Amino acid sequence: MATFARVACLLFLTFYVTDGYLWHADTGCVFNSSDLNDIEYFEIYNYNKLKLFRFSSTLDKFVGYTEFGIKQATAFNNNKDIIADARASKEYFCLNNIKNDYKSALTKSAKPYVRLHSESPPEGSHSAMLVCIVYDFYPKQIRVNWLRDGQEATGEVTSTDEMPDGDWYYQVHSHLVYTPKSGEKITCVVEHASLEKPLHVDWDPSLPKSEKNKLAIGGAGLTLGVVLSLGGFLYYRKQCRGRILVPTD
Repeated sequence: MATFARVACLLFLTFYVTDGYLWHADTGCVFNSSDLNDIEYFEIYNYNKLKLFRFSSTLDKFVGYTEFGIKQATAFNNNKDIIADARASKEYFCLNNIKNDYKSALTKSAKPYVRLHSESPPEGSHSAMLVCIVYDFYPKQIRVNWLRDGQEATGEVTSTDEMPDGDWYYQVHSHLVYTPKSGEKITCVVEHASLEKPLHVDWDPSLPKSEKNKLAIGGAGLTLGVVLSLGGFLYYRKQCRGRILVPTD
């Protein structure tokens, strides 16, 4: 089962008085799966943005952070009704909501985005290196491999583990170290549950479009500069024609 680190079902309670901000309470759930044992319920109480005390279902008690907070936490821990309510909130408040969120996430998939670029190879190597970055995909399971002229490359390939991207998404980086050959076709191949067929992305050794645009703009600017300079020179020659320059002391 995929592992999630997610804060959900967050509730804020804020109380104000005429002289400004005073009391603020947060309650929420942290979960790694929909199993009750993988859920932590918490309550955090603040005064003027200062954390006073909190309840954690993992600790199964209230803990204070200030002199007043310690006294309040002790009082709550000695109150059987308050402790019972806090403990019950883990199942009542968290479990039902998390089951819905978790089920919704598991029944949806997101297609991966793929980006290819070159990097400097390891120091001392005469080879080249390509990086295939696959990101924003869900679920976690994915396969990334390389083809060189249609044949799978193996020994020169290293890949990272699937890394959490945030908001349920993942990313993975695959590196290919190789010796370039003229006319060779190199392809990054991605297989994922969201894809009807494997996704093939070919490496284009030519400059990216953005770089071509920069060169085109630079070339146009250089040409324009030459034209303006030449025009200015011709204008100067025309103005000076027929004049006699008299030296001055």
